[in-house]
Amino acid sequence: MFSLAFLFAFEALAVATVMPEVVRDLGGLSLYALAFAAPVAASVVALSIAGDWIDRHGSARALVVGVVVFCAGVVIAGLAPSMEVFLVGRLVHGLGGGVMGVALYVVIAESYPVALRPRVFAILTAAWVLPALVGPLLAGIVADLLGWRWVFLAVPVVALGAWWLVRSATAEPGESSAGVDRRRLGWAVLAAAGVASLALGGQRQFDAWLVAVGAGVAVALLAAGRLLPPGTWRARPGLPAVLVARGLLGASFAGAEVYLPLLLTTERGLSLSRAGLVLTAAAVAWCLGAQAAARVPALRDELLRIRIGTAVVAVAVASTATVGISGVPLFVPVVAWTCAGFGIGMAFSTLSVVALATAEGGEAGRVSSYLQLNDALADAFAMALGAVVFAGFVGSSPALGASLLILGSGLVAAAAVPLRLR
Repeated sequence: MFSLAFLFAFEALAVATVMPEVVRDLGGLSLYALAFAAPVAASVVALSIAGDWIDRHGSARALVVGVVVFCAGVVIAGLAPSMEVFLVGRLVHGLGGGVMGVALYVVIAESYPVALRPRVFAILTAAWVLPALVGPLLAGIVADLLGWRWVFLAVPVVALGAWWLVRSATAEPGESSAGVDRRRLGWAVLAAAGVASLALGGQRQFDAWLVAVGAGVAVALLAAGRLLPPGTWRARPGLPAVLVARGLLGASFAGAEVYLPLLLTTERGLSLSRAGLVLTAAAVAWCLGAQAAARVPALRDELLRIRIGTAVVAVAVASTATVGISGVPLFVPVVAWTCAGFGIGMAFSTLSVVALATAEGGEAGRVSSYLQLNDALADAFAMALGAVVFAGFVGSSPALGASLLILGSGLVAAAAVPLRLR
């Protein structure tokens, strides 16, 4: 499971590293932003329908399908003769990654008792942190020595090996009679279109970008209301409140992380590498927070872990906004951002455990689908809406705009504190 999660995270970071070389080789600079939006939009479709399908057919088949489709997508991208074909590969990869992500959560629900699940999620968190440390460097070395195509073409070998390790942990088909709902599929496609419009508009590379963002928000919200469980928008106690809490925390962290490097380099004079180290410190702290949630006896109570983690994220992210104030020592926002990583690591892994605990017999796939679909939509909203606000400050005071967005991100996390999660 660690290997599959690591591979998925590595591929995401590797693409960001080699994309400039891809564009130089294949052309199609105008499609640059779409290369990142395509797999996100495709994964929204997969995440929306994979849960019910897995509950009906079992995680074994889903893992096979997810790994095969994921590998097919990266091979298409690696062999692409044009940017258009490369985008097709990215779409296929996004579909496979969505199915694989839900299937891994179902394996956790099927194979591990509740007491061990925090440790499993801590391991998956580490699988996302490690690529942040070595992924870009390794991808750059492979691209320099062998060419960017091998960053993609080497993936299937590792992916199939990882699947071979995890295959025996999968269960037989569940007892759920649920199948793929065509209406749900339609709403999923609509949500994907909204996410793609959000992502493309957020790049602000064309005149009507504001229209694209507005339309994306409206469409994605409308579709999400049909795809997430009833009562989500009202944060009804139980799973809906858990989803809202994860969405707020994820949006808070993602929204602040976009603008922190800008302030570190422009206002504090740090190099890109030193600014990257600040982000890396928070990623490592995220992993440590998940480990603390799993292993510290004093944090055995799940609700306590969520409350502490949420409060830490809210205060720490808001404090990180001091990076834009020259009179504040640099270590203050750096420590604050590291604490934010620790807090979200503690809260996020616990929210995953609590969410899976709400799954009744044969519904682990559906709950896992809800979790990851909710995360994808929250991150998309945070990125795109932040871009809209920041655009209003670009011409006059970008540092002020970035600082206000980080401060606002802290307030977003604070909104999760009063939620009734029991």
